[in-house]
Amino acid sequence: MFPVQAHGVRQQPVRGTADQDRGTKPGVVETHHLASTEPEGVTYAEVDAGGVPALWCVPAGADPGRALLHFHFGGSVTASMHSDRKAAGHIAKAAGIRSLVVDFRLAPEHPHPAQLDDAETAYRWLLAQGYQPQNIGSTGHSIGGTLAIMLPLRLLAKGEPTPGAIVSISPWTDLTIANPKVDENEDNDKMLSRNTLELFRGAWLQDPALDFADPKISLANADLTGLPPTVVHYGEYETLAGDGAELGHRLTEFKVTSEVHPMPEGQHSFILAAGRVPEVDQAIAQMGQWLRRHLGA
Repeated sequence: MFPVQAHGVRQQPVRGTADQDRGTKPGVVETHHLASTEPEGVTYAEVDAGGVPALWCVPAGADPGRALLHFHFGGSVTASMHSDRKAAGHIAKAAGIRSLVVDFRLAPEHPHPAQLDDAETAYRWLLAQGYQPQNIGSTGHSIGGTLAIMLPLRLLAKGEPTPGAIVSISPWTDLTIANPKVDENEDNDKMLSRNTLELFRGAWLQDPALDFADPKISLANADLTGLPPTVVHYGEYETLAGDGAELGHRLTEFKVTSEVHPMPEGQHSFILAAGRVPEVDQAIAQMGQWLRRHLGA
């Protein structure tokens, strides 16, 4: 393990306690799913997606020819497919499309680009199951909202077809952590802070030669040309509110079909309150409509 710097204070190493080969860290974060209600009519099944553990969330009557590829929160350091099970199930139900929640490897045991590698592996597994790229939606929140866009950008760089639509919620797009909203919302955001972001960044981006502003890791500087239709949701009270707003502006600049939905007083990763907060349910309904429209469900 390794120490990371935050606010000039030397932090203790982030340590896993189980399943060290994947970096899984069970703990309080795994109880975050309790903030969501159980979505009615959704069943679950664990699968091996080409060597990457994953969880199917299957709403009753789901379109068998379409699928979502969903990436969980946790800054690359914590959480799992289980933490996101119910929130992902609510989105899947709103879209009428089954969702594959990816249990990507965690830092610091597995730094960047392990998470993106696992995302690509799971995507290729979906293709091998017969799903067509245009019928796959890329979804996620927090670091998962970042991966939901990083995956299509990696595929574009390889000249390969991308998923047909993106839903990015509370994405982390500026790894320099320079957006002024980070500090402006320090007292409003009940989940994230600058200190936490710096801790996550130190765990995730371990290569000393890697510039935090590199377009490959900071979407704030990436060429977004060719992205499929993308909707961005973020909470106005979160430290990453500025990241979400700036991403929305850049999608327009690159002429990507897009919408941006800021939630007044919304918290980071607000979808974790699915089924309990009307504003959250309304946002999830909008996500479902976006996916139905652009995936042709």
